[in-house]
Amino acid sequence: MTQRVFSGMQPTSDSLHLGNFLGALTQWVALQDTHHAIYSVVDLHALTVSPDRDVLVRRTRATAAQYLAAGVDPDRSILFVQSHVPQHTELTWILSTFTGMGEASRMTQFKDKSTKVGESGTNVGLFTYPILQAADILLYDTNVVPVGEDQRQHLELSRDLAQRLNSRLGEGTAVVPEVHIVKEVAKIFDLQDPTAKMSKSSSSPNGVIDILDDPKAITKRIKSAVTDTDTVIRFDREHKPGVSNLLTIYSALTGRPVDDIVADYEGKMYGHLKVDLADVVVAALTPVREAALEWIESPERLDSVLAQGAEKASAIAQATLERIYERVGLLPLKHR
Repeated sequence: MTQRVFSGMQPTSDSLHLGNFLGALTQWVALQDTHHAIYSVVDLHALTVSPDRDVLVRRTRATAAQYLAAGVDPDRSILFVQSHVPQHTELTWILSTFTGMGEASRMTQFKDKSTKVGESGTNVGLFTYPILQAADILLYDTNVVPVGEDQRQHLELSRDLAQRLNSRLGEGTAVVPEVHIVKEVAKIFDLQDPTAKMSKSSSSPNGVIDILDDPKAITKRIKSAVTDTDTVIRFDREHKPGVSNLLTIYSALTGRPVDDIVADYEGKMYGHLKVDLADVVVAALTPVREAALEWIESPERLDSVLAQGAEKASAIAQATLERIYERVGLLPLKHR
């Protein structure tokens, strides 16, 4: 039986970035060949940062457009917006009654984010975020969840809750998901702070390469990337993180081993590497950018694809929810 995979990203920026593209999207596209794939724009999660209404609408469509442009195929996978499937929030309530306060408060991301904004700036949604994430996963009887290492703890909560449901309500109540961390996928770092992962929340926009950036902006950011005072092009993550990051990006986008790339630049300067890398990145992202903009400029077409995906997702989600409701002991609705 084909295993089911689920994953999603928040629409919390105007564009996804190169790290999202290499670390998630290319992986999602490949998984369509081997799994029953379900991908979502998780807009309910984005509400924890109190976005402007019009900004959230725009970003939700833009995120879905980039999924499609990168190769997520609605004929081979299910693509939908989280809030279009109300069973996500319904299952979240059930799971919250199976989650201990101490268990929820130990979630690393909650502790990190609440420390930054303080108690007055921390909402309950941020606290229950991992429970909604668990609902996202368990709702589809998900077998495999592709995530970055920083999300492993949240996935462990999903596994714990699935096992708890099975223990208390009977085996087969929930599928226990497996964490799918692909080690060979390149980890892309910030161009201005190559010790930090490339992120939507980067302190400097110049450290991030966005999928929707125009070629001139991409080239400028790569040329201004931090390197070091040394002049030798070699891979050394500890002592030369900036140059190593550029080599990693080059290798990930071309499929060439880092050692072969280093050999090509023996005796050359950082400027040569940056110029060539800019060409590589522009060549890789331009087709994705152009396809995404076509989707963004056709909102009715995009919304139609998302509506069809929501219908398919809802059918799966409802079957799971009814199974759990019945085992919990909620009285089924009898239609007249």
